[in-house]
Amino acid sequence: MTRIAVVGGGRIGEALVSGLLASGRQARDLVVTERFEARGRELASEYGIRVTQSIADAAEGAAVLVVAVKPNDVESVLTEVAEYQETSDDDQLIVSLAAGTTTARFEQLLPAGTAVVRVMPNTPMLVGQGASAITPGRHATAVHMDLVEEMMGAVGMVRRVKESSMDAVTAVSGSGPAYFFLAIEAMVDSGVALGLTRPVARDLAIQTLVGAGAMLSESGETATELRAAVMSPGGTTAAAIRQFEKDGLRSAFFEAMAMVRDRSAAMGAVKEDGA
Repeated sequence: MTRIAVVGGGRIGEALVSGLLASGRQARDLVVTERFEARGRELASEYGIRVTQSIADAAEGAAVLVVAVKPNDVESVLTEVAEYQETSDDDQLIVSLAAGTTTARFEQLLPAGTAVVRVMPNTPMLVGQGASAITPGRHATAVHMDLVEEMMGAVGMVRRVKESSMDAVTAVSGSGPAYFFLAIEAMVDSGVALGLTRPVARDLAIQTLVGAGAMLSESGETATELRAAVMSPGGTTAAAIRQFEKDGLRSAFFEAMAMVRDRSAAMGAVKEDGA
């Protein structure tokens, strides 16, 4: 089976490892690089995988190298990857899970002809419910894309998009979990203000979100249709929706998400200009 090296043992890297093991991959086919020894021991103990502090050590013999580090660490990581690849015959696929870094930037920092696939994941992959978008670099093939789709499918759903859409993906799903967390915060605080205990308000709000998401996912109906089914003319829900619309909820969402898209695009542009 394909050997996968994951550079970065943080929450996203760990979630990927956990999902891959749960999907049937063997621990011997996975290796993680983690610079903090205590964290490395934790991962090795929890998952039975090999953990190393050396990127070259992890990369040796790996068909896929996943870069799961913070955007600010990408260049230093790729410098080490490039040094290894210059002296190796391994034909590796590089998979980026780093936000705001284009495939072109990866290709600039890696040896010519390196295959790169960019992924925009989100944090629900930590519980196997992620939403990831993938896009190929110039040298990535259909086989590479199939491999990455299978890999990310171990932690949630996957969609293929053009790279020009990746900033919009960041606005919808990449940052999206935070929007729902904020909505739950507001619902819980409002429930408390209206007389509920905080634990009861929290449980009701969370289950409402989970249930509404399941209805959207499984019913085959649109959000508009499901919302209309809850709203009786002149009823309580209609009053709430009317207030949300009056307060500009839709425009607030659009403006906020446009800011995410623009910020994501700016991050990518700065990195490429700095080449």
